[in-house]
Amino acid sequence: MATVTKAPKKQIQFADDMQEFSKFPTKTGRRSLSRSISQSSTDSYSSAASYTDSSDDEVSPREKQQTNSKGSSNFCVKNIKQAEFGRREIEIAEQDMSALISLRKRAQGEKPLAGAKIVGCTHITAQTAVLIETLCALGAQCRWSACNIYSTQNEVAAALAEAGVAVFAWKGESEDDFWWCIDRCVNMDGWQANMILDDGGDLTHWVYKKYPNVFKKIRGIVEESVTGVHRLYQLSKAGKLCVPAMNVNDSVTKQKFDNLYCCRESILDGLKRTTDVMFGGKQVVVCGYGEVGKGCCAALKALGAIVNITEIDPICALQACMDGFRVVKLNEVIRQVDVVITCTGNKNVVTREHLDRMKNSCIVCNMGHSNTEIDVTSLRTPELTWERVRSQVDHVIWPDGKRVVLLAEGRLLNLSCSTVPTFVLSITATTQALALIELYNAPEGRYKQDVYLLPKKMDEYVASLHLPSFDAHLTELTDDQAKYLGLNKNGPFKPNYYRY
Repeated sequence: MATVTKAPKKQIQFADDMQEFSKFPTKTGRRSLSRSISQSSTDSYSSAASYTDSSDDEVSPREKQQTNSKGSSNFCVKNIKQAEFGRREIEIAEQDMSALISLRKRAQGEKPLAGAKIVGCTHITAQTAVLIETLCALGAQCRWSACNIYSTQNEVAAALAEAGVAVFAWKGESEDDFWWCIDRCVNMDGWQANMILDDGGDLTHWVYKKYPNVFKKIRGIVEESVTGVHRLYQLSKAGKLCVPAMNVNDSVTKQKFDNLYCCRESILDGLKRTTDVMFGGKQVVVCGYGEVGKGCCAALKALGAIVNITEIDPICALQACMDGFRVVKLNEVIRQVDVVITCTGNKNVVTREHLDRMKNSCIVCNMGHSNTEIDVTSLRTPELTWERVRSQVDHVIWPDGKRVVLLAEGRLLNLSCSTVPTFVLSITATTQALALIELYNAPEGRYKQDVYLLPKKMDEYVASLHLPSFDAHLTELTDDQAKYLGLNKNGPFKPNYYRY
């Protein structure tokens, strides 16, 4: 099969000599970790952006007999009759995902994923549906489940099922449902996955533990989250990763756009929808000044909030200082702040001791991938009263009458309480699609049993696909300029060690 590298002019083109992806070293030291490999993402909470509430029908989808218009029952969704509405949601998302649609049009004639059997576990939203349908258009067969028990847009899942995608997901799954859906995707007579697209590592973990023979035959894994990437490095360090994996999370197009710009917009959306709070003059502490923290702080500062930062990394701390923020320890400001936001990827960043010391009506929320950052379990004690005041907003009441406003039970705020910008998801989805194409078409031996980063050329290609949306025009190097800089006129324009 011809690879993408050899595509004609109108199709995908990467670097002339398709060098091997830069190998990403195993990270050690003080970088914040997330959940262990055996822990489920079902304790993450996500999108409220579905028009159909999970409580509208008490009958479990597992107990329903449903078929789509073609007579297929190879799916399990809340209500297949919602497919038409879900299709409209997908069509709306396509309007702001022009780069991914462009990729689909350029490559669908060549079918670079013909023969690929992709099992996926991601948020199932209109934007993800555009990615799934792009993979199908490029020749892949897909089976899909949700990486998060609350993230699924039921009408979108129905539309995918109607289109013939084997999707097993609905909003409000139990933990048992969550693993059942993953298993249904993986365990099917006459069909065996050869590629994995994961968000959080639960699918990879399930296949590795329950279906080791299938895992050994996987040609590549693409992972987009901090949590999932950490799990892959755990497997690699232990010598148990027997397939090549692509770390999309640390690609430039994911870190600098999804993590930074997405959170810069969605943090305010989530907070405003849930609390109606005015930020001018409010005292806020943001735990963590990575890309997510930087985006949150920029948005809050722009609205007049007084922002404090907590950090373990001196480099990030210095960046915060130079950006005009005060770097503190949480204990130093916990009694005064009006809002506490976590975005470290670590666990127990906000403890019961911190919660006990907070002022009345302090808002507490999390922008990290999982719900380990705030010790919510410590609040489920007899002396504290929980009062649900609106969807995904709880007042936790102390015996003296003090209330702490807890959002999404400490789970991911932007996908729990609002939505995220479609355009940014197009950047991430395009990166995921290209990573799948590369791993699937790579000749034997190019990638060993390890975790790899995307090459700079692929990051640049993803960015270039999105520039027409802004009517942006790149300057071209002259031959003399390219020779002076020692660059190929077509890129890559920065070395792999360059920090944007």
